Amino acid sequence: MGRRNSTGNSAGALSSGTPLGLPSPPWEKLPVQKSLDQNIQTLKTIFKDCSDMIYRTIDIAPDIKAFVVYVEGIVFSAELEAHMLEPMVEAYVRMKSAVPAERIEASQLEPLENTRVSLSQVMTADQWIDIVEGILNSSVAVFVDGLSEVHLFNIKGGIRRPVQEPETESVIRGPREGFTEMLRINTALVRFKIKTPNLKMYSMVLGTNTKTDIVVSYIEGLADPKVVEDVKKRLKDIKIDGVLESGYLEELIEDHPYSPFPQMMYTERPDSIAAQLLEGRCAIFVDGTPFVLTVPVTFFQLMQATEDYYERFFITNFIRWIRYIFLFIALFLPALYIAVTTYHQDMLPTTLILSIAAAREAIPFPALVEAMMMEISFEALREAGIRLPKTVGQAVSILGALVIGQAAVQAGIVSAPMVIIVSMTGIASFTIPHFNLAITIRLLRFPLMLLAGVLGLFGIILGVTWILVHVTQLTSLGVPYMSGVSPFHGSDHKDIFVRAPWWKMKRRPSWLSKENQEREKPEINGTPNSNKVW
Repeated sequence: MGRRNSTGNSAGALSSGTPLGLPSPPWEKLPVQKSLDQNIQTLKTIFKDCSDMIYRTIDIAPDIKAFVVYVEGIVFSAELEAHMLEPMVEAYVRMKSAVPAERIEASQLEPLENTRVSLSQVMTADQWIDIVEGILNSSVAVFVDGLSEVHLFNIKGGIRRPVQEPETESVIRGPREGFTEMLRINTALVRFKIKTPNLKMYSMVLGTNTKTDIVVSYIEGLADPKVVEDVKKRLKDIKIDGVLESGYLEELIEDHPYSPFPQMMYTERPDSIAAQLLEGRCAIFVDGTPFVLTVPVTFFQLMQATEDYYERFFITNFIRWIRYIFLFIALFLPALYIAVTTYHQDMLPTTLILSIAAAREAIPFPALVEAMMMEISFEALREAGIRLPKTVGQAVSILGALVIGQAAVQAGIVSAPMVIIVSMTGIASFTIPHFNLAITIRLLRFPLMLLAGVLGLFGIILGVTWILVHVTQLTSLGVPYMSGVSPFHGSDHKDIFVRAPWWKMKRRPSWLSKENQEREKPEINGTPNSNKVW
């Protein structure tokens, strides 16, 4: 007999409980016995030396006992007491006072979920593999003497972090709620924003040891069915012993694992996920992490912030242009400085080149070595500021940069213009909205500096050519990484380099949503006063 829940819906198959490379345990294919004592013995053998297991024996009818078992800390103990243990004890007291003394068979009792326990999520199982996985997945198992079926009541709980404002994606205007480590809280936060039955939540379990719950979310009728099936297939093909964070899945299912560019986006914000779903993308939720993946993505999407769609369009456009300008500064400024000061001094004004030459007069290193030392020192300070406690991390990173920069200039190790270049580059990298793209730009900066130090501007041109060829060949779940520009889609330029007013963006991206591209009704054209001259 397979597992079922009280509403008749399939509970979903769980992956094998055997760690990869090890033989199956002898109990895995054993059925449950009618003898309660035998079941208790088997249960305590399986969970030997597991001090967090809680066992409780309860009388549920005259001469009939039940055995309750669960893992302490991962179930909601208050709900367990109020909706399971207390009702079962009270039902036994009433039955003992009302029924004669003759023996009652266990098969004559009404099912627990109908008469004693008021919990809605309940399944029955008769195989030990299903029971063990249910207990480890926050269910309370109830064994009844004389029955070969076990009831599994899902009471997932425990102490977890509540909904808070996301620290990695703070905004001035917009919702303040962020995802948590609880999977169903995260899916509920999205349900609060998208209230349609077309929002699908396809669940699966990955990891033979961790049994991590995964949910693939999409809006039926908006998302490309081929992309949805591709995501599901790639996840199902994963064979791994544990999944602890969404980053595991990102590396296992991306199209180009050796590319430095991110092919998926992660976020802590429910409003961002809702917006991506409404455009026809898929979201991948992983239990135990607040970071949710969205696929497919493009390069230009990673340059957009959630707040871009909450401010008025001309403010957003100004900020977005600033963002692109500083993207080029973060990527090319140190390389350009090295190339110009080393090979192409005639490109600078005379007064500027004389000022730079005077500052570099006592420096014993070439510009390339000087830039490398400063960039590596800056990256180390930034990493130290992240790893240190929050109360001292920012102070250490700021003071460290000031002290090291000033001391290096006074000691004649680096020049003052180089400190300015490195500082501007560091500030520019912070303007990139998504960390995974920002770290890519920081990494690409170093090979460009090497090319500039060896070949000058010609080396930078070679590096830029390689980057452009590479990104135009990238795909994210089969979707071109530079969609909208390469291949070119004129209608999509309303939300790439600029953000058009909402009443102008009537259609979803043409490369993404092939099922239903209409976002607004065609008759919507600005406000009632849109034709008046100011």
